[in-house]
Amino acid sequence: MTTHQTNEQLDEQPLVTHLIELRSRLLKCLAAVLVVFLALFNWANTIYEFVAEPLQKYLPANSHMIATDVASPFLTPFKLTLFTSVFIAMPFIFYQIWAFIAPALYNRERKIALPLFGSSVVLFYAGMAFAYYVVFPLVFGFFTSVGPESVAVMTDITKYQSFVIKLFFAFGAAFEIPVATVLLISAGVLSSQQLARKRPYVVVACFVIGMLLTPPDIISQAMLAIPMWILFELGLLFGRFVRPHNIKDTADSDS
Repeated sequence: MTTHQTNEQLDEQPLVTHLIELRSRLLKCLAAVLVVFLALFNWANTIYEFVAEPLQKYLPANSHMIATDVASPFLTPFKLTLFTSVFIAMPFIFYQIWAFIAPALYNRERKIALPLFGSSVVLFYAGMAFAYYVVFPLVFGFFTSVGPESVAVMTDITKYQSFVIKLFFAFGAAFEIPVATVLLISAGVLSSQQLARKRPYVVVACFVIGMLLTPPDIISQAMLAIPMWILFELGLLFGRFVRPHNIKDTADSDS
């Protein structure tokens, strides 16, 4: 009975240790977001003005953004600043994820995973920058130019915030496609040749995802789908230089 209890304690101890470490990593992530948020809170309105600039520059001279809820002038910049804090803290969050899973990886996997984590951060920010500097001007320029002349364009600030955050997340996640492609090839799930043969399905999937994640207009859908396709091809290109994990295992077992 004592031996049985001792074995159970040994089995449970690693799980408890991992849960404690996971809690510690999560608390550090929350603390980092909170610190950034407190540092940015005084500039909440400035942050909103910066994010709203792509739309405001296309509004007619007699139009402006409006707030239809009593608390919107405070809550909307507050929420946007919170999301901005998460975006800024993303490198630290990715590092905490890396530090949590790194002990369970082999040396070869660590050499691949660390550059992939760094690439994930860069690509996520690149996706957001692409949305802000390329997609937003095209979409807002189109929306504000096709409406009837008798209709004054006055966008609600809360709805605008939801719109841009959705696009930020969509493009940030879409730009992670090369990382996901390399991971699939590295893990031996699919080879680069197999993925290349599935290209027609990938192209269709890119446009379906673009349709689901963007507003119902062809411009924003195409501006998400086409970069996703290009990034998939980029992932295939880098994946050709990656040795699948199962091949490495086979080689090691033969030797």
